[in-house]
Amino acid sequence: MTVYRCFVEKRPEFAVEAGGVLTTLSTVIRSGHVRHVRIFNRYDLEGIEEEDYRKACSGILSEPQVDDLYFEEIPSPAQDEWALAVEYLPGQFDQRADSAAQCIQLMTCKTRPDVRTARIYYIQGDLTEEEKALVKETLINPVEAREAAFEKPETIRAEYPMPDLPPVIEGFTEMSEEQLQDLRASMGLAMDFADILFLQKYFRDEEKRNPSVTEVRVIDTYWSDHCRHTTFNTILQEVSIEPDYIRSTYEDYLKLRETLYGKEPAKPVSLWDLATIGTKALKKAGKVPYIYIYLY
Repeated sequence: MTVYRCFVEKRPEFAVEAGGVLTTLSTVIRSGHVRHVRIFNRYDLEGIEEEDYRKACSGILSEPQVDDLYFEEIPSPAQDEWALAVEYLPGQFDQRADSAAQCIQLMTCKTRPDVRTARIYYIQGDLTEEEKALVKETLINPVEAREAAFEKPETIRAEYPMPDLPPVIEGFTEMSEEQLQDLRASMGLAMDFADILFLQKYFRDEEKRNPSVTEVRVIDTYWSDHCRHTTFNTILQEVSIEPDYIRSTYEDYLKLRETLYGKEPAKPVSLWDLATIGTKALKKAGKVPYIYIYLY
């Protein structure tokens, strides 16, 4: 099938993003060599009829009031301009491409086309090779993006071979505590020892099988500090506070703990308890009937 390509550039009076990139690069490269930046959003489309593609270009991919639209090719960079193309890594979610594909499907009421995007930068200035490398480092986040080719591909449809099943951690349910500690260290897991003991018990008693590497890593991700906020659950055994007004607030917290949990509470002191105890006190007093906690 045919791959259609177009480019969209904000007209100079609306090129706010390009101005922001110019400011960023001028800050990073303090030589003053970067004088001007142009940004073209490149769209490659496949699985779409040409008539629908033309309509999408002027009605979805660009805004005629503020954009310049180029079919297939853009003007060549000037002698003092350096061109850099950046695209998302394969498998990385591309919000621009996904939104374009959805809008085109809504417009045509046909099968959703394949869409791939890239960003083309024209950077004006007498840049050294070291400065060009610094520009790439600034504009390309290697976790999600890479430098893209300028040539149009024959197809943008990616085909991946069926991967093998993930390996199973043999003997996991029978491992000793020392072996579990070694496994945790060798896999670089974020979960603590109590977590991996719990995981072992679950797979031994509930699943009655050994887990795969993928299962352990997915669970580890969801139990990570970001998702589970394990840092906030760290037990605070010794607390030293210098400012009186903060110390008195902390003492109020300790008194509130006694009211809620009793004089010898099993619940340890933690940042999480500090953050949530006020709401718990309100709930116990009947001031709030329900508590919803959202973690991000």
